[in-house]
Amino acid sequence: MEITLIRHTAVDVPRGVCYGQTDVPLKESFEQEASVTAGLLCEQIAVEGTFDGSFTSPLSRCTRLATACGYGDAVRDDRLKEIDFGQWEMQRFDTIQDPRLQEWFGDYYNVQATGGESFMMQYQRVAAFLDELKQQPYERVAIFAHGGVLICAQIYAGTVAKEEAFEALTPYGGIVRICIE
Repeated sequence: MEITLIRHTAVDVPRGVCYGQTDVPLKESFEQEASVTAGLLCEQIAVEGTFDGSFTSPLSRCTRLATACGYGDAVRDDRLKEIDFGQWEMQRFDTIQDPRLQEWFGDYYNVQATGGESFMMQYQRVAAFLDELKQQPYERVAIFAHGGVLICAQIYAGTVAKEEAFEALTPYGGIVRICIE
C-alpha cells in the first residue's frame, strides 16, 4: 500500500512552546500554504491516480488542510494526533519546572511527559493504526497529520531509523510518501 503523509501547515504558536495535542490556531498564511500543498497533491494525483482512502488527525490544523485539499470527508482517527505532552502543553520548554523534563530530553523515546506520552507510546498508537490500515483493501491512501506522526510512520515503514527520527522532520505543509505491506 502506498501512503502519502501530509503534515499540517504552520501553527500560530510562539517558537519554543510545547503544544502537542492542544488544538492550536494556524498562521494567517494558511490559505497560501494550503494552496501549495494542494497543488503538490494534484500533481501527484495527475500522474498516479486518485486516493482510494483518506484519513486525518481530528485536530483542526489537520482537518482544515484536508478540507482545503479536497478531503473534507477524510476519516478522523485519534491515533493520528500529535504526541500528548500532558502537563507541559502550552508551556515554553525553557520555563517548564518539572524535573522529568530533563529525563525526557535524555530519552524522549521512552520517558513520558508528565501526564502525557513518550515517543514510543505515540509510535505504538500510530503503528496500531497502520497495522489496521494494512488489513483494508486500499492501494493509495492520504493521511493528514502531524510531524511526530509522520516520523512514526516513516520508522514503521523502515525509511527512517528511530535514532535519526527528528532529522527527518517534514516541513509544515510538506509531503512524504511511504509504502507498507
